[in-house]
This record gives sequence, structure tokens and C-alpha cells, in this order.
Amino acid sequence: MKISTKGRYGLTIMIELAKRYGEGPISLKMIAQMNNLSEHYLEQLISPLRNAGLVKSIRGAYGGYVLAHHPSKITAGDVISVLEGPIHLVEELEEEEPAKRELWVRIRDAVKEVLDSTTLEDLASYSKNDGDAYMFYI
Repeated sequence: MKISTKGRYGLTIMIELAKRYGEGPISLKMIAQMNNLSEHYLEQLISPLRNAGLVKSIRGAYGGYVLAHHPSKITAGDVISVLEGPIHLVEELEEEEPAKRELWVRIRDAVKEVLDSTTLEDLASYSKNDGDAYMFYI
């Protein structure tokens, strides 16, 4: 499985909106500038996110986009499934051994579990120091 730039940049949009949740709309131009991305490409990604009900557009001079739900209610899996489609590790083959088929299913389910249990709130509030929280010193 490989997450394309659609999924990666889509998550970037959603994380930026989550960081500013409740502060009003943010433009794609601003998100593009802050992350050194193509505004035109982000415009292509926002449409499916809006159609899926994950973001709302606000018109006007101070318009832009806002999350349609609280960041704790939207998962990375929601965003990836809209932009990438269902998760497939390998093409399923009828003649493949059952043990290998089971392995692919278990890996797919583990990836799906991580995506579905990671919220935009988690991603927006992440800091590099979070990794140290699990370090044990003896």
C-alpha cells in the first residue's frame, strides 16, 4: 500500500484546518503558502473532502474552509478513504495460499485500525516531544 500525494496533501489540509478549528475559515492559498504546496493541487483535493461532508466552504472576502465536525470526530482513515479509496495491500488471488491471504488481511486490518483510531485532533496537537512520553529510564 502506498499513500499518494493526494492522501498526504489532503491530510495536510485537514490538519491545518484542525489546528485552527473554531477560529473561522482559512483559505487554501494560506495553507498552500504555509506548507509550500501548489494551491491549484489543493483546490482539486478539497472538492472530494467537501462532497464527503468533511469540510465546509465559506464564501466571501474572508471566506475559506472549515472542518464540518470537531477534529476529534474526523479520523485519518476518513480522509484517506475519501482521497485514496479502500485500502488494498496486494491484489487478491484465488490461487494464493490461505496463510498468505490471511497475512494480507491482518496487515490491511492493522493499517486500517491505525488510520481509524488517529483523529485530526491527535495529528494537529502532535509535537516532537510526544515521542519522548514513552521513553523509560532506569
